[in-house]
Amino acid sequence: MRLDHLAIAAETLDEGTVWLEDLLGVRLQPGGKHPRFGTHNRLLGLADDLYLEVIAPDPEAEVAGPRWFDLDRFSGPPRLVNWICEAEDFDAALRHGMRHVPMQRGELRWDMGVPEDGSLPLGGGYPTVLHWNTDTPPGRALPASGCALRQLTILHPLADAISAELTGHLQDPRVTFEAGDPIKLTAQIDTPRGLVTL
Repeated sequence: MRLDHLAIAAETLDEGTVWLEDLLGVRLQPGGKHPRFGTHNRLLGLADDLYLEVIAPDPEAEVAGPRWFDLDRFSGPPRLVNWICEAEDFDAALRHGMRHVPMQRGELRWDMGVPEDGSLPLGGGYPTVLHWNTDTPPGRALPASGCALRQLTILHPLADAISAELTGHLQDPRVTFEAGDPIKLTAQIDTPRGLVTL
């Protein structure tokens, strides 16, 4: 399992974009629409084939069923809500309510693990899993931004159990777990203007 990207939810895409660009001091790149879940996004390439995603409901979309990333229940200011990993054995990684959903955006095609009610696995404590069906996923295709992930911390009441479950599957020293409540994700990003915490 490999860390693929981090997702920031926002009530509107413009609000999330302005918030992240102001924090990091860099401009996001165009993303696209996800008709199946009624969302749209903008992206930012990070070092090491990672990227950041700002995602929000698309007001022009008609969607039947819940949106993914728990966006139907999201409110408040933009914030980091989800971490997404690419799993070598995608089917085996579909845990904590995730089901296999084939996805497409333009020429991009991938398989995503999404709980039926659109929620996040263990409230965001367990990574959402995907498998890219392309040789050039966004992490490899996006232009360099001068930003890099230094550390991702998952604060969760079941931190020890989640860490144990991922042992042997996810080996990334930047990902750490801490016991606590409420659930919270925190990312430290090195930027051209210095270290920023999301």
